[in-house]
Amino acid sequence: MKIKTKEDRRDRIKLRLRKRIHGTAERPRVTVFRSLQHIYAQAVDDMGGRTLAATSSADAALKAKMSEGARGGNIAGAQAVGAAIAERLIEKGITRVVFDRNGFLYHGRVKAVAEAARKAGLQF
Repeated sequence: MKIKTKEDRRDRIKLRLRKRIHGTAERPRVTVFRSLQHIYAQAVDDMGGRTLAATSSADAALKAKMSEGARGGNIAGAQAVGAAIAERLIEKGITRVVFDRNGFLYHGRVKAVAEAARKAGLQF
């Protein structure tokens, strides 16, 4: 695979990460995707092939809860998404997860999602 664009580089890193990271029903994989406008997080059971919980900054229910100035493209919005995914997983009785940064650097909004989820009660 020849790296020509940033997306090619991210795909290569993502494949390298996914060789080692996998989720189960007891310990799902929380994966994060960020675009310029929004940030998305979902908990995936790779063994069963299903999504256990998902949230994003585009979700209407989450938009209503976001504080002033928080949106999907900034750290405050990412923290709200991290807290929301943790809340949804804890409601289902899941506290231990595996974090998948999905090829993105562990920095900025991706880091904010992870730290907010930890603060809300998830362990990883």
